[in-house]
Amino acid sequence: MLTAAALALCVAASASAQVQPPPPLPPPGTDAAQQPPAFRTTDPELEPQVTIIRSEAETREEVRMGGELKFVKVTPRHGVPYYLVPQSGGTFIRRNSLDTSLSVPMWVLFSW
Repeated sequence: MLTAAALALCVAASASAQVQPPPPLPPPGTDAAQQPPAFRTTDPELEPQVTIIRSEAETREEVRMGGELKFVKVTPRHGVPYYLVPQSGGTFIRRNSLDTSLSVPMWVLFSW
């Protein structure tokens, strides 16, 4: 049984090794219809707008898209950066004394 499985594996491996190479590319300038489309400039409204505010204790980066505040990255002078994100799509991130919900900083656990 084991030899039959090993034989089947060898046959499948040899069949996949016989793949044909792709056809050669045509010489440049032969057909303009097959050229890739020209680079399109992006809409400036879709680009995020980053405002950097530096102080003695920290650096804040406010990221807005379409004029709406999406998140704030706070980098303390001595420490690890963290993010503040508005709750429920609102624009206020800071905590008021009447507000019962706590806006907890979001720490980066993994990045690459």
